[in-house]
Amino acid sequence: MTCEMELDHRAVLDLLPDRDPWAHKGDFGRVLLLCGSRGYTGAAAMAAMGALRSGAGLVYLGVPECIYAIEAVKLTEAIVLPLPDVDGKLSGDAIPEIERLCVHMDAVLIGPGLGQSPGTLAVTKWVLGHFPGPVVVDADGINLLSAHMDILRERTGVTVLTPHDGEFRRMAGEIGADRTGSALALAADTGSVLVLKGHETRITDGVRCYRNRTGNPGMAVGGSGDVLAGIIISLLGQGLAPLEAAACGAWLHGAAGDLCAQELGQYGMLPTDMLKVLPRLMK
Repeated sequence: MTCEMELDHRAVLDLLPDRDPWAHKGDFGRVLLLCGSRGYTGAAAMAAMGALRSGAGLVYLGVPECIYAIEAVKLTEAIVLPLPDVDGKLSGDAIPEIERLCVHMDAVLIGPGLGQSPGTLAVTKWVLGHFPGPVVVDADGINLLSAHMDILRERTGVTVLTPHDGEFRRMAGEIGADRTGSALALAADTGSVLVLKGHETRITDGVRCYRNRTGNPGMAVGGSGDVLAGIIISLLGQGLAPLEAAACGAWLHGAAGDLCAQELGQYGMLPTDMLKVLPRLMK
């Protein structure tokens, strides 16, 4: 029988890696984010800031060349890289450069604002098929894979999937009355760590399962999930075990939302507000 575990603030802080006073930026994780498309520049920026605000040492953001200038202005701390694109989305021609980058990376995130096209599908397939480290697949990355579930089942490296209910249904059909059971089943089927977002988010590797009780309806706004994806990839890059990285990420994300709700109210809070308070939860 599988029981649900829960985290509290003390447990999250205990799981976070120590910050060695002799360390340098490369010791806190090198992560690559493949995000964004024409019209969806905010998703890439939110994910990158989520990674930076949760402690990643080096954040590389690969975006379609057509939005490079926008992202470079939005982000001063991330390393923004222009990649080949077609019709505003990453193209398959970006793969050689992504391959060169991945040699140096501890973890990769793909999906926020990515869009769906032959090029983005080719990039997603390449990352999952060739990068040996942890990969977080979010948003359009999940939508692209929903018709190619064999890619997940055959992957030998760690994969973290972060679907909301609609994305879950595209991958696995309806969610039953038992949300935990549905999450466990998909995680086991794909060999992934699954973060089933929503009220009391479930995080599971198919055997163990966390239930997250932080968060509130004020977080139901565009960009919130991109911040979560950025936090999770940051924690993976810093060396947390996959299930714990995902569970801590969900707790921190929700707790940041709760702080914003207390200070601003649920109606007007934004993901950028969550990014500002996030460091207060990690000290």
